[in-house]
Amino acid sequence: MDDEIYLVRDKERDEIEVYDVTTYQLLRCLTVPNCRGYADMTICGHYRCLYISDGFTDDCVHRVGLHDGTTTQWPVSDKPTGLSVNKARNVLVTCPVVRKIKEFSSNGHLLCELTLPHYVVHPWHTTQLTNGQFIVCHGDVGDVVHRLCKISADGRHIVHSHGGQRGSATGQYNVPCRLAVDNNEFVFVADEHNRRVTLLSPTLNYIRQVVSSDKLKWDPRRLHLDVHRQRLYVADNERKGGKWTSGRVVVFSV
Repeated sequence: MDDEIYLVRDKERDEIEVYDVTTYQLLRCLTVPNCRGYADMTICGHYRCLYISDGFTDDCVHRVGLHDGTTTQWPVSDKPTGLSVNKARNVLVTCPVVRKIKEFSSNGHLLCELTLPHYVVHPWHTTQLTNGQFIVCHGDVGDVVHRLCKISADGRHIVHSHGGQRGSATGQYNVPCRLAVDNNEFVFVADEHNRRVTLLSPTLNYIRQVVSSDKLKWDPRRLHLDVHRQRLYVADNERKGGKWTSGRVVVFSV
């Protein structure tokens, strides 16, 4: 937003670094008090704020005002992972353990919650299309099914899907952890343990690998699509001994 890139680092203070979108020069840092751990982050240009999901201890969402740096938080009451902002400028919080999508206002008022079908196991991230339908990526390391689903607006039915049994072949995933959707509803999927990013059509048909494993050093944990500049930002992270030890952001033209 405003030609700036916001980056989260796992460290004790100044956790959010702000960079220039052209030069990648560090501009400033933001501190989020009482944030115990980051699960995801998203931004809202209308309200000019950042939202951060904290699912490690407090199970809450932090809101950071970008104009004045003020911070607030509200409880989610379930462990949150992925965040997104829908066309109503509300925050969608994906809760994997209870298979729920919770919609909050910008000030943290719970507007509604949807329980996903029982076969959508361990959802990581959700985005909502303009017609009200949802796209959800789901599947953890120990789960049999790893896939993308387009789900009806009431959360009850799968309209389209891509993936199935966990694997590395074309059409398979191994922890599809984050997604991004462009203005034409094409879907970019970060496939963590296969170390790639897949592009799907609006009906979730396979198109191609937009980022192959040879373009990454580690695991693609997060991604962001800049539709105006046609850039895809991929967070490429290394994990050793149960801790994140190294990381970088890789930028691709799409």
